[in-house]
Amino acid sequence: MSSFDLLSIGHSNIPLDRFLALLGAAGVTAVADVRSTPASRHFPWFSKKNLTASLELAGIGYVPMGGTLGGRPRDARLYRDGIADYETMAADPHYQAGLQRLIDAAGQVPVCLMCAEREPLDCHRCLLIARSLAERGLKIGHILHDGTMEPHAATEQRLLKLEAPEQNCDLFASGHPERLAAAYRRRARSAAFRRKPSAARMTVEPR
Repeated sequence: MSSFDLLSIGHSNIPLDRFLALLGAAGVTAVADVRSTPASRHFPWFSKKNLTASLELAGIGYVPMGGTLGGRPRDARLYRDGIADYETMAADPHYQAGLQRLIDAAGQVPVCLMCAEREPLDCHRCLLIARSLAERGLKIGHILHDGTMEPHAATEQRLLKLEAPEQNCDLFASGHPERLAAAYRRRARSAAFRRKPSAARMTVEPR
């Protein structure tokens, strides 16, 4: 993990022993769970209580951070047209406080963000959190299920090719930051959590 300041992984349907092996191979000693609801009906070994126990046996700490860094915010002001708005979320004081807590923890021990989606580009851990970390100068690596480690810069290159295949994806090309921001925005609109119409009663949390 020496090449990265922080890692990320999506558990998906991976067997528990394989999941623990990937974390062990990467040198992870703490998992920051950024799921808004840390439970899995279909894969109960990833529910909070079971996962905490399994990680503890493997010598890995567990830190729930979905309250501040989750992709399904309770505050109605963090949605646009019923879709979680990552750009608005990134500016939210609660999110920023959670992000700083994560950065502080990563400065002490090797930390890996965990959410549910297998593909980083389908998950807020990449489209929101890793982006925020990268903008602060941190180096993030995404653990893929085949055991490879994808640097976040390479993930961003994939994002550009997927969302703007006709454009120049050179990191140093003129206008690159604007194209990357637009690609993030388009991808987030398709990947972010959508609340049901009945969720219109969501409370607006005090600031």
